[in-house]
Amino acid sequence: MGQRIHITGASGVGCSTLARALADRLASQSFDTDDFFWRPSEPPFRVKRSRDSRVALMEEVFAPRGDWVLAGSLMGWGDALIPRLTHVIFLTLAPGKRLARLRRRERRRLGAAIAPGGALEADHRAFLDYAMGYDAPDFTGRNRLKHELWLAELSCPVIRLDAAPPVEELTAAAIAALDPHADSA
Repeated sequence: MGQRIHITGASGVGCSTLARALADRLASQSFDTDDFFWRPSEPPFRVKRSRDSRVALMEEVFAPRGDWVLAGSLMGWGDALIPRLTHVIFLTLAPGKRLARLRRRERRRLGAAIAPGGALEADHRAFLDYAMGYDAPDFTGRNRLKHELWLAELSCPVIRLDAAPPVEELTAAAIAALDPHADSA
């Protein structure tokens, strides 16, 4: 059986980027929880699937496979996958750097729609406010404190990495942490 790796952390920390790079290095496939959590919509991220539907879709698409890399967050809804995890990689990044990454990503995704006066400007601001609440322990959404408590309950190894280095360095660090005896080539 291969490795089934969940990469998680705050929005904007680079979970999806690392998942794709790590899957490439491991000759595996990467998936993103957003693709299972949200129904396709325009604009995106408006309509949630039910918990049962999310898990059923994951079971259909990738969960039974011997190896995969899953980016995002299963916390609070994806408990059915937890027993299958061989490793969790928890990424952290200073809030200011995360905010800068989020702004760049959202500009690439949504362009002029999030600019002042754009159709999605208010939604964009609300999303950034939500994402930046992650570091506040009293924030009611997904936050660092809740994430730490969730991680503490896992039975598989949790690898903690600073997401600041370039993706190539971060991928090498993840490979080394997954298997300290692996060749770093």
